[in-house]
Amino acid sequence: MSARTGVGLVGCGAISRQYLATLAALEEIELVAVSDLAPARAQAVADAHPAVKVLTLPELVANEAVDVVLNLTVPAVHAEVALEAIAGGKDVYLEKPLAATTAQARDVLSAASARGVRIGCAPDTVLGTGIQTARRALDEGRVGRPLSASATMMVPGHEQWHPDPDFYYVPGGGPLLDMGPYYITSLVTLLGPVASVTGTSSRSRATRVIASGPRKGEAIPVTTDTHVTGVLTHNSGVLSTIVMSFDAVATASSNIEIHGDTGSLIVPDPNRFSGDVKLFRLGGEAWETLTPSAGYRDASRGFGLADMSRTPRTEDPRTSGPLAYHVLEVMESLLESAWTGTSVPVGSTCARPAAVPLS
Repeated sequence: MSARTGVGLVGCGAISRQYLATLAALEEIELVAVSDLAPARAQAVADAHPAVKVLTLPELVANEAVDVVLNLTVPAVHAEVALEAIAGGKDVYLEKPLAATTAQARDVLSAASARGVRIGCAPDTVLGTGIQTARRALDEGRVGRPLSASATMMVPGHEQWHPDPDFYYVPGGGPLLDMGPYYITSLVTLLGPVASVTGTSSRSRATRVIASGPRKGEAIPVTTDTHVTGVLTHNSGVLSTIVMSFDAVATASSNIEIHGDTGSLIVPDPNRFSGDVKLFRLGGEAWETLTPSAGYRDASRGFGLADMSRTPRTEDPRTSGPLAYHVLEVMESLLESAWTGTSVPVGSTCARPAAVPLS
């Protein structure tokens, strides 16, 4: 890549606002072009960034100033857009999940390998001080031998705030595919890859009603499960319990808890980059808050692109395609287990990503 990584953004929807704010603050990143099926949305981004060009997807992929395509499209077309970018010789960084299915994700990784380009994928919240400080505590043996973990995300559903929530309620969406990547990527970063899963799932209603925006009051169909729970068996033997739901009202904590034979650890909300990491030692009297000791300070959505640009081309970035593929297979296997009533082995594995020093 050049001294500054040229980024071509595809998909100017709601999530792009967070990425754009981050890209503007990163010295090594330069936004050079945008594309969207709705030209007005792309033009609005260009109007706010005068040096940015509005291009069609083929034009963006062919643009020599674009080093990496930032794919913020809906999950159903993640693979399609990624494959076009790869064919043009571009690195790709995707919003999660890597693709709608593992079959599509395999095509993306195979094409990238054949073309000699790299794949990065959100979530990059694992690069912040919250998850990384917790990881350092685990690596230093602060909880002894890890035995179990729990991760819970309970909300009433994104139709409460999103003006176009349809894709959350079709196959490839749902609480597991939408929010599961934050929790499972964090669990793999903290505890290593997953060997097998056992899951159950349900859906509470056949339609959802949009609560805001120009479509307020419109009912949309629900064709995927909206409450998923399961147990992940890590290669290390650690058992992680996970609950992802669009059928609840609230939960007291969206944190992850990890329990070992000499201590317990509270890991902050994996949908955020920072937060307090708390440790309770065997024989102790209270939780103690750990000083941030690892991770990127003040990171935000899109920081994975900066980490990718800083990683030698001979290495996978920390938020790599293989990691995202493994997380996707874990989620797909959880749903398969729920539908078949059997434990399902996870065929893929991945390297535990390298730790991030405090910076």
